[in-house]
Amino acid sequence: MNRYFREISVTAALGLVLLAMAVFAPGFFQPQPLLSLVTREAPTLVVACGMALVIISRQIDISVGSQFSVCSICAGVLAARGWPLAVVGPAAAALGALLGAFNGVLVAGLRLPSIVVTLATMVMLRQGLNLVQQGAFVNLPDRVQWFGLSQAAGQWTLVGAALVLLVIFGLAMRQLATGRWVYAVGTDDEAARLAGIRPQLVTFLVFVLMGLLAGVAATMNIVQSPQVQPAVGSGLELKVIAAVVVGGVAISGGRGNVWGAFAGLLLLACVSPALTHLHVEAYWEKTIQGAIILLAVVADGLRQRKRGEGQA
Repeated sequence: MNRYFREISVTAALGLVLLAMAVFAPGFFQPQPLLSLVTREAPTLVVACGMALVIISRQIDISVGSQFSVCSICAGVLAARGWPLAVVGPAAAALGALLGAFNGVLVAGLRLPSIVVTLATMVMLRQGLNLVQQGAFVNLPDRVQWFGLSQAAGQWTLVGAALVLLVIFGLAMRQLATGRWVYAVGTDDEAARLAGIRPQLVTFLVFVLMGLLAGVAATMNIVQSPQVQPAVGSGLELKVIAAVVVGGVAISGGRGNVWGAFAGLLLLACVSPALTHLHVEAYWEKTIQGAIILLAVVADGLRQRKRGEGQA
């Protein structure tokens, strides 16, 4: 019970929010708007799964929003040139993996601080994209939107794909040795090395996977709109980091899971539509989200302190 205290707490908070909406704003649960909300968050969930692994391994990647932008624009350009989605999707994922590998080489190979490396690549990718696109939108052919399906079928396809990836990562992190290696490296990389694990390789692969998932999410994003905006992905890194931290992944590494990140994402995503249905000014959204994040971090710090005093 204590092991999953944060995840249970966030899930309970989400339940209370939904219960309050059921009482005070039942319109929140109208099927189509609710499905649209979940669909919009599906790419974010995919990125959050990767970010959970990065933070569990005691690293950080703040370039993921820029990676997502580059992959979205490139996927959009390929689709606009007539490439089928069956090729565009893997191409975007491969590009994302390549961008992640670049970060991984600098962090794992040269042992540079991940926050410095990813800050630099975030700026480089974002400014490079601005230079190339010059603010131009990428118009997509009709066959791209919702995978060529009806809107409802496309939405359920996106939601289903995101949930499948969530389950895969949730099980892999607990059942596979490679998942346990990530926890071991995040807890104590020297102890992991003595146990026969290669911390630098694990770190490199985590960054590659983060980039690959950003590419997958980019494809999931472009099918939801007839155009790809040049500013797509702006602020995504803060959103997924917030969801992961609120969901119980320790920023110090070694603890947490993707299930908690899922609950954290849903909790933060509910704030904006909840305020709309309650007729509260929209500018309160960031304030409330910030308060939730702060409470999560403070609670984590207090638990760590209490645990340290107990061990002493």
